[in-house]
Amino acid sequence: MPTMQTRSGPLQMTTPLSVNPNDRSTTGGGGAPGQNGSTNGSVSATSANGGMGAVGVMENHQGGADGATAFAECIKAGRPFPACTHESLLREDHVIHVKDFSLYYGHARALYDIAMSFARGKTTALIGPSGCGKSTLLRSINRLNDLIDSVRCTGDMTLNGTSVYAPSVDVIDIRKRIGMVFQKSNPFPMSVFENVVYSLRIDGEKRKGVLQDACERALRSAALWDEVKDRLKESALGMSGGQQQRLCIARAIAAEPEVLLMDEPCSALDPIATLKVEEFIRQIAGRITVVIVTHNMHQAARVSHSTAFMYMGRLVEYGPTADIFQNPRLPETEQYVTGRFG
Repeated sequence: MPTMQTRSGPLQMTTPLSVNPNDRSTTGGGGAPGQNGSTNGSVSATSANGGMGAVGVMENHQGGADGATAFAECIKAGRPFPACTHESLLREDHVIHVKDFSLYYGHARALYDIAMSFARGKTTALIGPSGCGKSTLLRSINRLNDLIDSVRCTGDMTLNGTSVYAPSVDVIDIRKRIGMVFQKSNPFPMSVFENVVYSLRIDGEKRKGVLQDACERALRSAALWDEVKDRLKESALGMSGGQQQRLCIARAIAAEPEVLLMDEPCSALDPIATLKVEEFIRQIAGRITVVIVTHNMHQAARVSHSTAFMYMGRLVEYGPTADIFQNPRLPETEQYVTGRFG
């Protein structure tokens, strides 16, 4: 597996991207895409895809000043941006297809015609500055945004060929098939055991042996079994923060979902707990499709097979992780992953 290092050196934030199509200078302050565990050193991590290359990109993206100008003009005019999708990703077996999906909070548009697919059994990282639409896209996949009154959307998403947004779809069933782990752990005020088997209880499962087997299997997958096997009847609220987050992961996979969505799952965890979560993500590769939102460039490089860069509600570039960090096709992507704007 290759060692990935950004071409422009350390991940250090400087200034954000200018949206003036005639001015390539940068102005203002900046965020910190390397937060939550990244360091001032360059990205040096092993990609989960083993260096799978991208042999081509979609049309109209040649990089350089022309590509940058086109992107800036779309932002300035409030138009969608035709994303640069690496050709190698189009040959994957996909479990989720996002088809020209847009989302609005009232009159404010949050997502612009997102079109992308997620490969079966692989991990995709969504990166980009805060407010770019990563979490909104993630929450749209299992329709959690439906809980917000002002939300409306256009386009569609499919799970194994079935529309997620069809009027006849059972939303509860969709959320069983697409698990979710949030940024802040949210254990239920009940025992560790009952937290893990909650989804099975809701489905009417009462057989003690089945519940016990499911609990142990999920806790082992989340690297938590050895720590709590003698405390299964104790309240989950007495666990440490890192344990609570891994408990939520165990609860999410107990019902064996097809897809697992993770919204910055390590943002509040210490490095040791973070590594355990990342090891879990690597272990379930091939069995569960994972889509993870992260601001940590090192984490994206370590755990994902493919990476999608988003900016201001638009998908900018989507390709194999090694290529996004080593050889991005668009200057905006390179500026972000090398810490020049955020």
